[in-house]
Amino acid sequence: MKKILFALIALVAVLGLSAQDFTIVNGTEPTSLDPHAVEGVPEHRIYVALFEGLTINDPRTNRALPAVAESWSFSKDYKTCTFKIRKGVTWSDGVEITADTVVQSWVRKMDPQNAFQYADLPAMYIEGGMDYLEGKAGPESLKIRAVDKYTFEVKLVGPIPFFADMVSHYAFAIVPMHAIEKYGKDWVKPGKMVSNGPYVLSEWKPQEKVVVVKNNKYWDAKNVSLKKVTFIANDDINVGYNLYKSGAADWTEAVPLELMDEVKLRKDFHVAPQYGTYYYIYNTTRKPLDDPRVRKALAMAINKDDLVNKVTRGGQIPANSLVPPSTGYTPAKGYNFDPAAARKLLAEAGYPDGKNFPAFTILYNTSSSHKSIAEFIQAQWKVNLGIDVSLMNQEWGTYLDTRSQSHNFDIARAGWIGDYLDPSTFLEMFITGGTQNDGLYTNPKYDELLDKARIASGTERFQYLMDAEKILIDEDMAVLPLYFYVTQNLIDLDKWDGWYANPLNIHPWKFIRPKK
Repeated sequence: MKKILFALIALVAVLGLSAQDFTIVNGTEPTSLDPHAVEGVPEHRIYVALFEGLTINDPRTNRALPAVAESWSFSKDYKTCTFKIRKGVTWSDGVEITADTVVQSWVRKMDPQNAFQYADLPAMYIEGGMDYLEGKAGPESLKIRAVDKYTFEVKLVGPIPFFADMVSHYAFAIVPMHAIEKYGKDWVKPGKMVSNGPYVLSEWKPQEKVVVVKNNKYWDAKNVSLKKVTFIANDDINVGYNLYKSGAADWTEAVPLELMDEVKLRKDFHVAPQYGTYYYIYNTTRKPLDDPRVRKALAMAINKDDLVNKVTRGGQIPANSLVPPSTGYTPAKGYNFDPAAARKLLAEAGYPDGKNFPAFTILYNTSSSHKSIAEFIQAQWKVNLGIDVSLMNQEWGTYLDTRSQSHNFDIARAGWIGDYLDPSTFLEMFITGGTQNDGLYTNPKYDELLDKARIASGTERFQYLMDAEKILIDEDMAVLPLYFYVTQNLIDLDKWDGWYANPLNIHPWKFIRPKK
């Protein structure tokens, strides 16, 4: 039935394509269109179409470009950032956006009663943020304010010269409080949603598609070329690839592993380094995964060279650290493939040759690629350690609930693309109690080093971060890095302009246009 459905979508799309309409195979059904409630790449792409924060990502470099804020400046110590709001910027219903709109939006994001994912990202860096998020103080503790109608000021816990880059992320989203107050949770539905990005919501058919059309009230509407963008909800990689091949979609990341050799020959296949890591999360509260020796043994029993050369085959780089190589930053050393050392560690932990090792399961979100990787690792652990592992796949929403809310898993597949171009975007996930710390890892020394890094600068700051990663990986092996991502996109750049390979794989829709 699903294949028939997407075949029909393909036919309709082919018949209805125009030079100013764009269709993307967007992966799974979005969990939400509320910017404060989203947490995945499919939702992020839709967010970039519908909403705009104080800054947006440069399509080439991912660095901050002016958006709702026409400019910004820092104090000499980089602990205060002041944004100048554009005059006359409005929501799609004509209501003006002011500095107070930003204040109210950020207060909503960090309100502990809302329990939004990613709320700790702004809270960790804004003075008073963690006290508010943890319920120790009210919103008055937040050092954010509207200096005047068009001036927004934020005081930071330490010198953060890349803060303008950070606020392009949806954790810092500006939302229409007047619409939220009027409609409650229904504000995200077509006919009720108002937005401030280059597009407005036209249609949302769950499990099928989200359609957005040009927002004529967008402050830079004259430079928006595409009239309509359709986001096809599809997590079947083969279906997604066939939609693209048939001409029913203009862009996809759906590349079947079994067809990788064929796809790599295509002119419209674009591979580039990406600031991201594919890894497995250990639930560090579950035996025997609460033992670092077991976690290290599992890591050393995987031949990651074979994984990227024989399974993924897309140019990925084997990873022993969580943080990808970064300028001025030396990642953790981690552990290479060493089955003999792995068996020795497992024996020390009480499981010689895998005997009496408890049954456990690898959880992954539904995808033929994730399945192939999990099957490879399952075989590696059987051959090299003598242990058996089961596999379980869940659709995206259920998988996120299992991994992030109930934490009812042993080992779970995960991937992280940097929210901004700094090592802290990876390491902050694993602080004690963090909203992204799905494996429930905790180490006071690790937390202390990240606390110090937030108020430090320059080489001293990087040293704190490097020392923290050594604890996370070299000492505790709290997560199992597998490989560093590369972007894998299918898009015809002879047809489309304004789309560029970049390290975060973020492509603001306002820049994409038909090639002249």
